[in-house]
Amino acid sequence: MFTIIFINSIITMNVKPSKILVCLGTCSELIKFAPVIKALEERGVELVVVNLSRHAGLRQPLLELLDISVDHHLETARFGPSVDVLGGSMLDRLGAVLESVKPDLVLVQGDTASDTLASVAAGDRGIPVGHLDAAQHTGNLLRQLPAEMHCRKVRRGAGHHFVVTESDRRTLLDEGRAADSIHVVGNTAVDALRQTLASKRPSKTVEQLQQWAAGNRLVLLSTHGHENFGETMSPHLRALREFIERQPDLCLVFPVHKKSAVCAAAAAELDGHPRIRMIDPLEYFDFTQLLSGAWLVVSDFGDIQEEVTTLGIPMIVLRESSECSETAGCGGARFVGGSPGRLREMLQTALMDEVWHQTASRSRDLSGDGHASERICDLLLGTRSTRFASLPLRLAA
Repeated sequence: MFTIIFINSIITMNVKPSKILVCLGTCSELIKFAPVIKALEERGVELVVVNLSRHAGLRQPLLELLDISVDHHLETARFGPSVDVLGGSMLDRLGAVLESVKPDLVLVQGDTASDTLASVAAGDRGIPVGHLDAAQHTGNLLRQLPAEMHCRKVRRGAGHHFVVTESDRRTLLDEGRAADSIHVVGNTAVDALRQTLASKRPSKTVEQLQQWAAGNRLVLLSTHGHENFGETMSPHLRALREFIERQPDLCLVFPVHKKSAVCAAAAAELDGHPRIRMIDPLEYFDFTQLLSGAWLVVSDFGDIQEEVTTLGIPMIVLRESSECSETAGCGGARFVGGSPGRLREMLQTALMDEVWHQTASRSRDLSGDGHASERICDLLLGTRSTRFASLPLRLAA
């Protein structure tokens, strides 16, 4: 049934799959896989969905909102903090599922430890692996983030690499991946975003925030990455408060979990200002509704960059680099790293530089046209949909 090529342990298929196992872990993976799962189901593919979340119960509300039915919950938190113990236990449990289900293909997305474990378990059993967002990278080999290292490990064993842009395709070609295994499809995050904004209305919480912000330009802050903990975070927050204080037509919203390490620093720097609100974290649907009305986004979170680019919003990134290549190169995002001084400069630039806002607006189609999921289905099933056969020239050039 399978053609096995013993080059980099890659296993590819010579027939279309009738049963596909999808591995989910993080909230981002749930969101990006949702339109793919829907598209495959509509085409009659038998799907087996496995949730590898460290805290499966916390993902249940999002699963219900996205209408994803999970066949196997392999919650990992019970095995404790040891990576060795966690990995060995999860490989055994996932291996048992694979041997029972016998899928024709395993699909993973992105750059997490669960993706790595799933690809290893599949490879050990001769099952082909398809990898969405296969070319996520920062380009900084001296300071690889754990996520980027996971992504590189997964694509070593994948037979199908689904990438967002032509630049991503060239990245994988430079690594030695076979040209016919790399497919430029766009970003399924764009599919999810457009479907959400078209089909969902803001909740009462978001409507109240929109009313509060009415008449002002909204700055949306999202920061929780390890690069901005400790001494770096407070100066960043202080710079943002000063920026809002100086501009009477600006307001700031910061979704942050009250029990997180970020909350104490945020409260010390941001509390007490009438045009700054710290709120509880929002579900995906609510967050995208709020995001769609932002004037500027300040964030260190890689995944949000895709939505921000698609919406055409200028963004200040509190990192030195990004694994999201289309964001890094579009001109709508400015990187400030850990420098509060650089952040202050960029905030002021956002007020003065209209070209920046125009550039961000022109970058809306860089991540795709909202039909990546259909293209992935066409490629996996050997079909060809004329409606989604080609990408916009700016994406594929």
